[in-house]
Amino acid sequence: MLSFAILAFILFLVDLYVFQALKTVIQGLAPGTQRIIMISYWVLFAAALAVFAIFANTPRHPSSPLKIYLTNIFFILYASKLLVIAFLFIDDIIRIGKMALNQVNDKVVFNPSRSKFLSQMGLLVAAVPFSAFIYGMVKGAYDYRVKRVTLKFPNLPEAFNGFKMLQITDLHTGSFHSTEPLKEAVRLINKQEADVVFFTGDLVNNVATELYPHLETLKQIKAKTGVYSVLGNHDYGDYVNWSSPEAKKSNLSNLIDAQGKMGWKLLINEHRIIEKNGQQIAILGVENWGNRANFPKYGDLRKTYAGTEHIPFKVLLSHDPSHWDGEINQQYPDIDLTLSGHTHGMQFGVNIPGLKWSPVQYVYKQWAGLYQKGRQYLYVNTGLGFLGYPGRVGFLPEITVFELKKASV
Repeated sequence: MLSFAILAFILFLVDLYVFQALKTVIQGLAPGTQRIIMISYWVLFAAALAVFAIFANTPRHPSSPLKIYLTNIFFILYASKLLVIAFLFIDDIIRIGKMALNQVNDKVVFNPSRSKFLSQMGLLVAAVPFSAFIYGMVKGAYDYRVKRVTLKFPNLPEAFNGFKMLQITDLHTGSFHSTEPLKEAVRLINKQEADVVFFTGDLVNNVATELYPHLETLKQIKAKTGVYSVLGNHDYGDYVNWSSPEAKKSNLSNLIDAQGKMGWKLLINEHRIIEKNGQQIAILGVENWGNRANFPKYGDLRKTYAGTEHIPFKVLLSHDPSHWDGEINQQYPDIDLTLSGHTHGMQFGVNIPGLKWSPVQYVYKQWAGLYQKGRQYLYVNTGLGFLGYPGRVGFLPEITVFELKKASV
């Protein structure tokens, strides 16, 4: 109770400060209009605080849709208000400087009143991310996009010239509160008529039961030579306080069994050979392997790779793109293409022709799109689902279609 009272007081101070910008901007409006705007402002504050108090003191399932959306709106609202405060802080520094000059200067008097321009700019700048994040929740989360990538390899067997591979990743089925969005995604996937479909990890947020409502939907994904998958960091149940090690082990076993029921071929540090007209390519699937200290290294690439030495072309499925620099391109130079996910593009950023930016790029060197080192390629798919923030801004849910081409030597 005390912690809530302290937080409520801090939020009140934030709103009181932002209120100064609002009062400055609405100067000049009719007194009645000003009164309505100011009363509405504090009514919204009281409503936000009441909602926060209800959720803070009412036990609810952590994946309750109402709780998730209202919590995110609350966070977005106050994060945006911090931008207003930044402009007000600049304004206050200027005002303090003016007041100091007025104390020592008798000839020129500086007006220390609040700048209407800076208040307007603060509110305007704050409105941009607020609107973008709300739009990302309403529209962006399910605005599925099909991306097409053509890759040329001199060592690609002739029989696989024009071979079509489709990648999806990071479904996080526990974040979906309806089966309809994934039904639309599956429709788009099947429309591509891929030769093979790859899923590169994070099928659930935490527990296998999150997958069950969507099992029949995902079972409908079709490809000429099958659907192959690997595990992501969220699939192991590492972020749950289990009652026992056996319970955690059982959860992973249930997730593995569910993928089998969907007809997916889960690769656990192993590989499969695809043959066409007497020629072969290898599909390698490694368990999650992160090159950052807080991610375990379940993957055993040496075991996965063993037996593929003679195969002329290799595709590796590895959930975490940091695996590429951490091990793949240093020790396995004949893995031609690595497909990863994990980053989500942070579900937020600027993604327009000529400019690709997201805060996640300060954490991951390879985080969205295609990368190349020598003859090796890495593609980082930004994911089909979402986690935490129930939306996407800039980096929309992605279905990637690769067409392999035989390059002339």
